[in-house]
Amino acid sequence: MNDTVMVGVDGSPSSLAAVDVAAREARLRGAPLRIVHAFSRPSDLDPMIHGVLAQAEQRAAGLMPGLEISRTVASGDTLTVLQSESRHSVLAVVGGRGRNLFGDLLLGSTVVQLAAHAHCPVMAVRGRPDPRGPVLLAADGSTAGAAAVGFAFAEAALREAPLLALHVWNTWSEPTPYEGPADPLNVVVDLEQLREKHRRRLEEALTPWRAARPEVSVEPLLERSRVRHALLEAAKGAQLLVAGARGHGGFTGMLLGSVSQALLYHADCPVAVVRGEQ
Repeated sequence: MNDTVMVGVDGSPSSLAAVDVAAREARLRGAPLRIVHAFSRPSDLDPMIHGVLAQAEQRAAGLMPGLEISRTVASGDTLTVLQSESRHSVLAVVGGRGRNLFGDLLLGSTVVQLAAHAHCPVMAVRGRPDPRGPVLLAADGSTAGAAAVGFAFAEAALREAPLLALHVWNTWSEPTPYEGPADPLNVVVDLEQLREKHRRRLEEALTPWRAARPEVSVEPLLERSRVRHALLEAAKGAQLLVAGARGHGGFTGMLLGSVSQALLYHADCPVAVVRGEQ
């Protein structure tokens, strides 16, 4: 079961939309689809099995005839069950809105926590329906982000789509020298030198994967801007946004960085978060 695409279903419209995406992802990979539901009260079990889960299975089978589909129903809270089941998956797909406790949030807290703790990449289905365009990689050039680069190349190859590798830089997060007395207003920044440093960082991140995936058309793009703003703008024209869990400057105690969280909350297309230590 280690090659399945898993989708979490809780009965919400968002989770049923995630079933559609998960079925397509399973077909792209030639993998079985596993529909997972967590329950806390035994009284909820029978209606869920014969209602929502049956509907989800019929929906996936209708969309992708011949797809191998199974169901897993487990007792426990949603995060614990999905995290455990992710051990057996190549991809976990979840909706952007939850049911019950998290139903009134833009994105259920479970999704953010799952992206931080899952044992496989997590794809949150959100944004416009049936998005088109390139696969967008949030390329931060960090060691922790290397797994996301490989995942983005693989996704572009599966979709036969171009890959846009966007590396956003600015002077605010860079250590800068001072001239003369310790005067914070007297800062010296060599913008061209800084741009070249980030260009090299981007190329170093892409080079191994260009060789491994020569069929993927890659467009590296450097942009001096605010990181979240630039990525969210680029996502408006993408079919999938791929990001690492943490990048440069991430706090050691934060398993999911603030940029990745912002993308999960606000991107206009599905977002895949890939942890470095899968």
